[in-house]
Amino acid sequence: MLSVFCFIIPQALAEMSCFEGKYRDELIANAAYIATPGKGILAADESTGTIGKRLASINVENIETNRRQLREFLFTAPNAVQYLSGAILFEETLYQKTAAGKPFVDVLNEGGVLPGIKVDKGTVDLAGTKGETTTQGLDGLAQRCQQYYKAGARFAKWRAVLKIGTTEPSPLAIQENANGLARYAIICQENGLVPIVEPEILVDGSHDIETCAAVTERVLAACYKALNDHHVLLEGTLLKPNMVTPGSDSPKVAPEVIAEYTVKALQRTVPPAVPGIMFLSGGQSEEEATLNLNAMNKLQTKKPWTLSFSFGRALQASTLKTWAGKDENIPVAQAAFLSRCKANSEATLGKYAGDSAKGSGVSESLHVKDYKY
Repeated sequence: MLSVFCFIIPQALAEMSCFEGKYRDELIANAAYIATPGKGILAADESTGTIGKRLASINVENIETNRRQLREFLFTAPNAVQYLSGAILFEETLYQKTAAGKPFVDVLNEGGVLPGIKVDKGTVDLAGTKGETTTQGLDGLAQRCQQYYKAGARFAKWRAVLKIGTTEPSPLAIQENANGLARYAIICQENGLVPIVEPEILVDGSHDIETCAAVTERVLAACYKALNDHHVLLEGTLLKPNMVTPGSDSPKVAPEVIAEYTVKALQRTVPPAVPGIMFLSGGQSEEEATLNLNAMNKLQTKKPWTLSFSFGRALQASTLKTWAGKDENIPVAQAAFLSRCKANSEATLGKYAGDSAKGSGVSESLHVKDYKY
């Protein structure tokens, strides 16, 4: 005789497999819009300290006026925003206005670019590990999300950081960061913001691409288990992962190899309910990041999500160098920015032909060890 086992699902859980709040439809629509093929995200959410380092590299003082001017000429670059669907802002930038007094939020919305906001408070050491970290910022997050939504933000970003070492990332670091990302994600959704889930595995080290692939799969699997446990609506989220590459101290491999390993890792871990995967550049040169993204989109295999970009340094580095803090250089700096936006737009469609490779500084490595925002 066969025994029949019945598993009784608690009523509360049966009724809530994922978020069903008042923002549900808006979250799904906004996530899908950001993941529009041919468009991507400008990550302009550098903290005051980080943007200060960028400005110092071109001998420009780190004051509010200069930070505003940089962001303004990016947001108003002729023809560039057609290739963007979102822009991640630092809190200061969310409330800033152009020199003429127009809120940046309005400038972006009129260009078809959804404003986003960085909501984490940076990393701190994770006790009990060898220098691994966890991300802080959950305290008061719901209230801040409400304020950001009221100010015009429609999506958010939270960066978790893991590293590859002899024994890293540890199971503790993976679980703590996965749970932190999941808690952040559901809080955002409850308050109207599409959460970008960003578990960045640093490129630092001498590991090979196979090691990076294995760690990436392990980390992403933990993240999606945690997101499921927290009842996060996946259709109203986006993923911002690292590309699968060899370590910074290892020999480079071809874009086609990176594409194969990266897409395979995503196929094994990221549910098709997620509308878009918006890669971080992770210190690659501008051209390198674009070529790798292009190779992924040329790959003939199952890809149920849009593969796009959420680049900071890889969209701005040559632009910043061209500007050099001089007003007379702004038009040519905006042209450099347009060139990178267009190149990455083409890469999201697998149609980049390398015609932006000759720009000043586009092939320079942007790697910074133990990079912090």
